[in-house]
Amino acid sequence: MNSAHSSHAVRDGSEHLDALDQLLAGGVGRLTDAELLGALLRHTWRGGDAVAAAGRLLRDAGGLRRLLAAEPGTSLTARRYTILQGALELARRHYQQELCAGPALESPAATRNFLTAQLRDRPYEMFCVLFLDNRHRLIAFDEMFRGTIDGASVHPREVVRQALQRNAAAVILAHNHPSGVAEPSQADELITLRLRDALGLVDIRVLDHLIVGDTRVVSLAERGVI
Repeated sequence: MNSAHSSHAVRDGSEHLDALDQLLAGGVGRLTDAELLGALLRHTWRGGDAVAAAGRLLRDAGGLRRLLAAEPGTSLTARRYTILQGALELARRHYQQELCAGPALESPAATRNFLTAQLRDRPYEMFCVLFLDNRHRLIAFDEMFRGTIDGASVHPREVVRQALQRNAAAVILAHNHPSGVAEPSQADELITLRLRDALGLVDIRVLDHLIVGDTRVVSLAERGVI
């Protein structure tokens, strides 16, 4: 190994340790978006300041949320895109395991956090169902119908079939509004009532229908629809 290559390797190693020390000693909650992103993506830049490079990446994208929703491009290379999508998927699985650890209805914040992580930044409408047992513990979370930015076609027969297959005693319905506005439409209320009636025929309760928007999650049960 020549001296130039050796010094480069030592420099990379020390930078890696510095980043880890910062994460462990200061806590990730104290890091800025650029610092956290720089630590996550540091190996995708050759030399230079990873935090400064991450800051430029954030500015070019228009912020963290837009960056995480962006497709690969000039700055967001395929490798960086893959790393960020992997981090997002880990967050989604974390929230799902949190729901599985206890009754969903006794942890409304966990349910809303999980659905926000799953659905908020989707560019299309996704209709999902949380299938629960007779103690309201999560059996499964299924993405059932995918639509366009304007809506999704929801088929009650398929929801009933899946609920029976899962041996569910109750369900929580959920979908997102890509517009970012969580206010329910008349169509949202109508499909909720249709599903409630269809599932009621086989003694499966619809406990709630949650609509995920940009900054909040609206409950149709709290609105008195169910």
